[in-house]
Amino acid sequence: MKRGKTTLLTLVAGFAAAVVMPDPVRATEPLIADIDHHLVAVTAGFTGTELLVFGSVQGAGEVVIVVHGPKEEIAVRRKDRVAGIWINQESVSFEGVPAFYHVATTAFGPIDLPGSALRRHQIGVDNLRFRTVEAEAGPGSVLFAQAVVRNKINIGHYSAQFGRVERRGGRLFRSAILIPANVPVGTYTIETLLVQNGQVVGAQTTPLFVNKEGFGAQVFRMAHLHALLYGIAAILIAALAGFVANWVFRKL
Repeated sequence: MKRGKTTLLTLVAGFAAAVVMPDPVRATEPLIADIDHHLVAVTAGFTGTELLVFGSVQGAGEVVIVVHGPKEEIAVRRKDRVAGIWINQESVSFEGVPAFYHVATTAFGPIDLPGSALRRHQIGVDNLRFRTVEAEAGPGSVLFAQAVVRNKINIGHYSAQFGRVERRGGRLFRSAILIPANVPVGTYTIETLLVQNGQVVGAQTTPLFVNKEGFGAQVFRMAHLHALLYGIAAILIAALAGFVANWVFRKL
C-alpha cells in the first residue's frame, strides 16, 4: 500500500513538472504565433468578422504577417474599340492567384529585407507571384497582372497599404485583420515572420478555414455538385412562384 502511494505521488509530481516547466526547444523559438479562431463560418447573415493574430518574439525585430488564399485562376481581357464597338482583344490567364491578400507589420517604414526575400514571401502587392497559364507570356502580361491587383483592391480583397501589428511589453504582439463579408470560401494561409538585421530569423504558418454554413451552404453545395438538379429545381420554383402570384392577383 505504501509502495503504491509512493508511485502515485511520483506520477503526480512528474505530471506537474511537465506542465509547469517550459519545453526547452519551444522556449528558444524566436517566434510563436497563433490566431483566435481557425474557422470562419459564412452564413446568410454574415457581415464580416475580425481575425486576431497574436504571439510572442525573442529579442528585437519587426513582425510581418502575410495572409493569402485561396488560390484561383483568373482570365484578364483587354477591350479595344473597333469600328465604334468595344470588343475583347488580347487576354492573359493567371493561375495561383490568391483570392484574398493582406499584409500587416510593426515597421513604420519599408521592411528591412532584400528584394529577393520580399518576393519569396510575397510581401507587398508588387511582389505577388502570378503564373501565366500560357507557355510563353509576353512582356505585356505584367500590365494584365497589375489589372488583377487593381480589381482585387477595388472589391476589398487586397490591401494596398500595410496594416499595423502592435507590440505589447516588448515581446508580445497582436494584429486585427478584417475579413470582409464578400470573402471567398476556402483555405487561407497566415504566415508570420520575424525580421532581424535584414533577414528572416523566424517563421510560422497557420491555416484558416472559411466555409459556408447553414441553408445557404446546402444550396451552394447542391448548385456545384448537382448542377442539373439545381437548375431544374430553380425553374420549378420560379414557375410555381409565378403561378401563385398570378392566382393571388386574380383573387384581388
